[in-house]
Amino acid sequence: MSPAAVPPVGARIRQARLAHGTSLRALAREIGVSASLVSQIENGKSQPSVSTLYAITTALGISIESLFDAGEGTAATAVTAPATAAFTPGPGTALTAGPGTAPNPAPGTVLHALASFAADPGRRIGPVVTPDEREVLELDSGVVWERLGHVPGTHVDFLQVTYRPGGASSSSGGLMRHAGTEYGCLTSGELVLTLGFDEYTLRPGDAVCFESTTPHRYRNDGDVPAVGTWFVSTEMFSDT
Repeated sequence: MSPAAVPPVGARIRQARLAHGTSLRALAREIGVSASLVSQIENGKSQPSVSTLYAITTALGISIESLFDAGEGTAATAVTAPATAAFTPGPGTALTAGPGTAPNPAPGTVLHALASFAADPGRRIGPVVTPDEREVLELDSGVVWERLGHVPGTHVDFLQVTYRPGGASSSSGGLMRHAGTEYGCLTSGELVLTLGFDEYTLRPGDAVCFESTTPHRYRNDGDVPAVGTWFVSTEMFSDT
């Protein structure tokens, strides 16, 4: 899988939903969004926000990592995508996270991973991952995740996270919660963390750690990208 490839997130979500035996409307009702939004995400016409992505994966009992993993023996093929596809920056914005940010593909084109849904638990990412080898997932509301590695048999999301100016983990302003424990360290820019009833302004060098079941939200109120390294240790999804 090309390091700049955008995994077919919508297709994988649809496969997981069908395997789970959940209708589109039932999933939308469970996570509190419209059936139209779920349909647009599954059809690749819209990218989920961080909070929506966590809500979907929790409801379906799948991991965030399963949306990255292409599995072994699969190939990537260039396809034409709609203008709303991932890697299309918002007006006046550019992903300037510095070294390590995967370049945007040509306009209107993404690399579509022809892969099965199930993540391969034996697939190792590493032990060394160079900046141009990172798998990149662009979400709604100006958030970009870059995968930094994976050790087989673990349930960990190890990511470089970028919040573009005005970016937020929830486009509606709502707080999210999900299984696991969250650790993060901001390396550049500023990021506002709402954690329960408290609000913190994170600056370069500031670190956070908390149970991800605590309602929380990140947003970038500044005019430069906020970039940091995040480590989320997830629990068994079937219990959430």
